[in-house]
Parts: sequence; structure tokens; C-alpha cells
Amino acid sequence: MATKIAQSADVDPAATIGDGTTIWHLAQVREDAVVGENCIIGRGAYVGEGVEMGDNCKLQNYSLVYEPAKLADGVFIGPAVVLTNDLRPRAINPDGSLKSGTDWDHVGVTIHEGAAVGARAVCVAPVTIGAWAMVAAGAVVTKDVPAYGLVAGVPARQIGWVGEAGAKLEQNDSGTWRCPVTGTEYEEVDHALRRASN
Repeated sequence: MATKIAQSADVDPAATIGDGTTIWHLAQVREDAVVGENCIIGRGAYVGEGVEMGDNCKLQNYSLVYEPAKLADGVFIGPAVVLTNDLRPRAINPDGSLKSGTDWDHVGVTIHEGAAVGARAVCVAPVTIGAWAMVAAGAVVTKDVPAYGLVAGVPARQIGWVGEAGAKLEQNDSGTWRCPVTGTEYEEVDHALRRASN
């Protein structure tokens, strides 16, 4: 499948873009960013210098993915999401001089396979979002999210579990969890979720 880049997009020649990826109008992909195969980068989205994205990721319109974020395969980033990269943001140093790129330490957000971050959520680096987790729209994530975790609020707190289909899991009488869409069973062990062994 051919790669498609809108004429108004700004893709640095030093970026690596995988086959089948589509980059829409006014998006920017900075130098040394690596975008996997079959990704979609929406209108006005920003992919920072050296950001790593796996295959089949979706960055919706106006999402901002600042370096050094790392997104695994199948990650969904909703409209206007922000992945930050500075623990102590300042425009100037204590002496009043303008900060430069060498005056601060970049910290990144890491998002594992299949996870989704809802519209206008903010992930404050450095946090890790576990595989297949879901961050609700408008949440502010300041702590790591476990695999399959469902978090919401400001600051984000875990309010349940989601399965790989994205539906909130329902607890069975036996204490296991079941996806209402696929019927897949999950078990909770030491505050972590995994597929149930049959």
C-alpha cells in the first residue's frame, strides 16, 4: 500500500515513514521521528523529533506527541491529546536567560500495544500507559496506568478494566472479568489483569 502525504503536511526528510501510512493536512513530523506502517496522522497533528511509533497507530486531529514519546503497535491517540515532555517547564532560566534545548531534560510518555487515549486527555511525562489500557476523554494522567486499566478524571484514577475490544469488563460471580463484546475472560492477580488461563 502506498504512503500518502498531504501537500500541506510538513514531513522532515530525516523522518522515517512506513509503507501505507497517511499524513493529513497541516500535520508536522519532525526530524528522526519513526512512524510505522499503516499509520494515520490526522490534520494538524504534531510528531516530535525522534518520536517512535509502531505499526497501525492513529493520531487524530491536532494531537501533540512530544519527544521522546514511544508508541507501540496499534496505539490510538484521540483528537487534541497532549503527551508532554518536561517535568519543570519554564521559558527562562533563574538568571532570566531564555532556555535552550540543552537547558532541560526531555522525559517521555510510553504507550504500550493497543492502548487508547481519549480526546483532549493530557499525559504528563514520564508516565507509562499499559497494553490495551484506556484513558477517558479529558483525563489528566500523572501516574502509570496498568495494562487493561480504565482511567478517568483529573487527576486520572482507575475506575475499572477494559478488554482488547475496548469495552468495560464485567465481573463474574467467580471473581473473574468478562468482555461483554467478545466473551473473553480475564483474571486479576496482584492488582494486575491478564487473560484467564483455560
